Amino acid sequence: MTSTMKILVTGGAGFIGSAVCRHLVGDLGVSVVNVDKLTYAANLASLASIADSPLYAFEKADICDADALKRIFAAHAPDAVMHLAAESHVDRSITGAADFIDTNIVGTFRLLEAARDYRDSLPAARRDAFRFLHVSTDEVYGSLGDDGLFREETPYDPSSPYSASKAASDHLATAWGRTYGLPVVISNCSNNYGPYHFPEKLIPLVILNALEGKPLPVYGTGANIRDWLFVEDHARALFEILTKGRLGEKYNVGGRNERTNLDVVERICSCLDDMAPKNHRHGELITFVADRPGHDARYAIDATKLEGELGWRARETFETGLEKTVRWYLDNEAWWRPLREKTYSGERLGLLKA
Repeated sequence: MTSTMKILVTGGAGFIGSAVCRHLVGDLGVSVVNVDKLTYAANLASLASIADSPLYAFEKADICDADALKRIFAAHAPDAVMHLAAESHVDRSITGAADFIDTNIVGTFRLLEAARDYRDSLPAARRDAFRFLHVSTDEVYGSLGDDGLFREETPYDPSSPYSASKAASDHLATAWGRTYGLPVVISNCSNNYGPYHFPEKLIPLVILNALEGKPLPVYGTGANIRDWLFVEDHARALFEILTKGRLGEKYNVGGRNERTNLDVVERICSCLDDMAPKNHRHGELITFVADRPGHDARYAIDATKLEGELGWRARETFETGLEKTVRWYLDNEAWWRPLREKTYSGERLGLLKA
């Protein structure tokens, strides 16, 4: 029964993690222990709606800290783990790969070991019911051509330090399942978007730059294609995968919403022209800039396995989800304004020095 379940969520103060926590506690009535280091991209304000719930607990800890993980598992005795903690911004990985190696690879190793030791200590019935969901990205698959889709059996071919670190963590999770019998399931998702998204990523960056009349940077010609997934749809999928997915399997999560980056930016501008009109068209701010190194041409997810086996469907189209997202940023300046002023003001990231 979900009402008696307790899940340890790593990275629960991040963008996707906070959506997962809000879904688990607010929608499903599941107990959550949020373990988060609170790096620059984490924000406890994203959890305000559940912060006072008796079903929610927060532990500030680094997943690289084995002693902290051991204490947290012993203190909270979770029934499952949803592992979302990760350094996730490709541009930052280009100029600062060390944090990605530490958190995404070493941190995943520490967490897998902590979960294995904890599970081994449980009574038989709880040990058999324990599950570990490792949440990953479609970027591990590399780049697609004009045709085709990423499927669960697609070979890994990562292009950036970020995607390489996530690929390594996927392999660790699989190995801990095969070698030690840890009940692991893996998910690989397409690009997420929605409320509470840290403003270094494309969609929130464009929204906030447009509101402030700043240039809207588009890498290269804007022809790179991504498959967009509304974050609340993703949160629903992750719980289904955790509780119903077959152990040792992978499930790709995608919204079936392929768009070029230029299409995305132009759509945001159109939304803002309608919702927050100014004396100019927002599209006039679009500025083409030098492409980033190793920029994959196209991502596209085949979510047939997830849809067929577990019955999940994305509820939002890209158009409905983007409208909700733009409206949320217009209505929630109190959430994003401190980030723009104190943490990240919209400057270009990931530029290699000559």
